[in-house]
This record gives sequence, structure tokens and C-alpha cells, in this order.
Amino acid sequence: MAVARVACRAQVGLHAPLVQVEVSLAAGLPAFCIVGLPATVIKESRERVRAALVNSGFTFPAGRITVSLAPAELPKEGGRFDLPIALGILIASGQVRAHSHGGETSREFYGELGLSGELKPVRGLLLAAVNARRHGHELIVPYGNAAEACAAAPAQVRAAGHLLEVCAHVSGASPLSARPPPASGPGYVGAKGAGLDLADVRGQWLAKRALLVAAAGAHSLLLIGPPGSGKSMLAQRLPGLLPPLAEREALEVAAIAAVSASGLIPEQYGQRPFRAPHHSSSTAALVGGGARARPGEVSLAHHGVLFLDELPEFARAALEALREPLESGSVSVSRAALQNRYPAAFQLVAAMNPCPCGRLGDSAADCRCTPAEIRAYRGRVSGPLLDRLDMHVEVPRLAASEFAAGANQDAETTAIAAARVARARRVQLVRQKTCNAWLGDAAVQRWCPTDEAGQRVLAGAMERFALSARGRQRVLKLARTVADLAGAQAVTAAHISEALTLRCLDRRGATAPSAPCDRPPA
Repeated sequence: MAVARVACRAQVGLHAPLVQVEVSLAAGLPAFCIVGLPATVIKESRERVRAALVNSGFTFPAGRITVSLAPAELPKEGGRFDLPIALGILIASGQVRAHSHGGETSREFYGELGLSGELKPVRGLLLAAVNARRHGHELIVPYGNAAEACAAAPAQVRAAGHLLEVCAHVSGASPLSARPPPASGPGYVGAKGAGLDLADVRGQWLAKRALLVAAAGAHSLLLIGPPGSGKSMLAQRLPGLLPPLAEREALEVAAIAAVSASGLIPEQYGQRPFRAPHHSSSTAALVGGGARARPGEVSLAHHGVLFLDELPEFARAALEALREPLESGSVSVSRAALQNRYPAAFQLVAAMNPCPCGRLGDSAADCRCTPAEIRAYRGRVSGPLLDRLDMHVEVPRLAASEFAAGANQDAETTAIAAARVARARRVQLVRQKTCNAWLGDAAVQRWCPTDEAGQRVLAGAMERFALSARGRQRVLKLARTVADLAGAQAVTAAHISEALTLRCLDRRGATAPSAPCDRPPA
């Protein structure tokens, strides 16, 4: 009896546990058995492996072949185990002699086999590459996965296009060369694409100010205004205001994308995600789910922006599911057989019309919605969810004068605004090690104290606007961000007042949007 062992890794949520592919050849009636909780796609690998070996010029062993995927209690799925199984059969049968390379688990093999022996890419190899880098293992992957794996472990990756190349590498006859470090490797920050400039947005000085505050403190934002007022344009420019991703953050974002249904696009490595799901999206699509408990939009927007246009049109259950990740920054997706927890530290930007027709408060148009229709429309977004949004700002229809020549000359560009945001975030990280939006209650009391005049303004707002305790804390965090943008050490009444102006839904009895405001202070 001959036994061979080949290392690989499974993919369970955001974890990549090590799997030993053990192959045993014994005398007896011809049989090919795979054990260790393999999914159907792995059971089908018997035919792919058999054809690949024969068509590559090898002899398929006669007798009983037993393949064990250990640990046995760990579910395995995907075509990544084809190459380890084929290689184990060749080593166990003596057709390939493994060259010593520091032990049985010092190399990890991944790849789906074609019938002629070519290697096809598989999903989710970034997580395996992260672990291989941590343990100093060599990684043999298909060419189609080389860019993804090199993003995490450029020194360990060896790419091959055919089973024969892998066999020559294992035997030492023709070692595979190391992949050159890609431009999208660790520490690299990807370009943000075409680059949408904030200066392209006409007028809307209050909304632009709110966008700047949102970027500086990682706050959530709700934009309320008629169609065509610039809500989507504003939301699309938020990623350009955010600081570049750190290496750890870029790997987290890439790992989540790698295990998603669409997979990782290597060219997008290092970019802040911007997710804009359609309002028909289900709860599972937003927060994660499905039979395999995959991440949803809130996790795919980790360290980035989640934009929900036409907020009241989303299903009520889907919106209510956002409450937990907005508070905790993570989401737990549970199914009968497994439970996965995914990070979800995203910035929520939502947009909605003031009424079903969108003309409420617009002096240039006539709104014919009844009060009952308006209440029903706004009631689709629950009070508890609104209470978790840091800012809600009106975006009125633009006047014709905003499109006159030279009307937008002194508008702040994305580059200038991003520099201000970066300075404010550096102050927050030095002071409290996190952004203002993620401060807990105890941290708010420590880092967001206000003077006596500010306390009076805040107390008056709580009584007049019926602010909840959560709303009060959010006003203090907003005021702290406003102060950081201004370079102020202490939170004053002026900062509290500006924070209150950025929460228009707190003003009870207001049924129509207010008139456009003048430019706020820089």
C-alpha cells in the first residue's frame, strides 16, 4: 500500500483552513473513492482527474484508490482540489517523485483540471495566499489566479498552465519561476478610476458640506430632494474624498470580494468599494445569505460606500436588516449547517424624494400628493433606522443661475477637499485610534465634551426636537468632526449648531424642505 499527502486549503467564510489530501493506493477491484465531506463538484472530480492523467501521458493506477480530505468534519467544495488529488495519485503510484521541499505541507496546490490536463482558475484563492504568506508556504496556482494570489503573497506564488508543468516542478526537473511582484501588490493603492470631481456638482453648498463631514468622520448620510437635484452625483463622489486604503484594509476588502459570487477583480485591488444595489434587492442580497452564507452588499462595501438610491422603495425587511451592521460594523450570516461573520464597516449614503411625486416644497412645480400619501411614503423608512443615520440633508432643485457661466468657478475640487479630509482623519486616529462615527458612548463622553454654551444649545435641541439619546450622541460625534475640519481642539456651540443643521428630519412639524442655504463656513 502506498500513501501520498498533498496540502491545500478549503474556504469557509473568510477563513482558509488547511486540508491534507491523502491518497492511498491498494490492491483490489478498481474503485475511486473520495471521503471527507466532499461536495458534489469534488465527487465529480474523479472523472476529470482520470481523463487529465490519461490525456497527459500518465497511467491511471489499477486497484482501489482512496482519497481522504482531512479534517473529515470540515465541509469542502469547489474544483480547487482537482490538482492536489491528481498529484497525490501520481506520487503514490511512483510516476512522479516529489523533490524534498521542507516537508509535506511546505507547498500548497490549487487548480481545477481540464480533461486534457490544463489548469483552470478557481474562486477565493486570496484567502489561501494570505495564509500561505503567514506560514511561509509555496503556492502553486493556475495562471488565471496568479494576479489574485500575488496581491497577498507575491514571493510565494508559482503559476502553471498544465498538470505536466506542476509535475516537473514537484520533481525538480523544471522548477516554476517566481512571479514578479505586481503593481497591485501589498502596499499598493489602486487608482480610483476615472475620478469624479466634486467641483462638477453645481450649487448644493450644504449638501457638499455634509459630504465633506461624512468623509472626514465616516458618518452616514441621507440626501432628500426632488429628482435631478444632484443626489446621486454627490454620493458617487464620496469615495474620491476618502483616504487611501492601508495594506491591511485593502486585503480585507479583497478577501471579501474573493469569496463573493462575482469574485475578485485584481485590477480593483486597493480601491475603495462603491456599491449601489437596486431597490429590488432582497434582504439576503443586502446583508448576506444564500445556501453558502456568502457576504452581502454591506460586507462588499466594507471600508467603502454603500449607496441606496430611492431608499423608501427598498423592502422594509431589507432596510431593517441594516440596523445591526450600522451599529456594530459586522454582520453574522447563519444557516443550519454553518455560521459566518463578515465585517461591514461601511459608510451608508441614501437618497430619497420628499414625497411620492418628488415635487413637495418645490416652488417651480405643483405637488398633488395628499398628506396621507406623504406620511405613508416617508413611513416606509422606520424611525429606528433614521435614528441611526448621522445626517439627513435637503438637496433642493437647482436654480437656473447655478448654470450660468462662471457660477461654479470657486467650487472646491475633490483633490482640495480630500486633503482636508485626510488632515481631519489623521487628527482622529492620533487622538482616539478610530473615526468619530465609530466612537462608543464612553468615548463620546471622553473625546466630544462641549463648552457650557454648547451644552445649552444641545439641551435646547433635545427638548425642542425630541432627540433620542442615540440622536444626542450622534450630534456630538458630528460636532467633533466639524471641529476637526476646522482644526479646533474643543467642541463649541458653533460646532453643535452646525451639526444640528445637518439633521433636518429632527425638526418636528417641518413638512416641506427649507429654502436653499448660503454657503456654510469652510
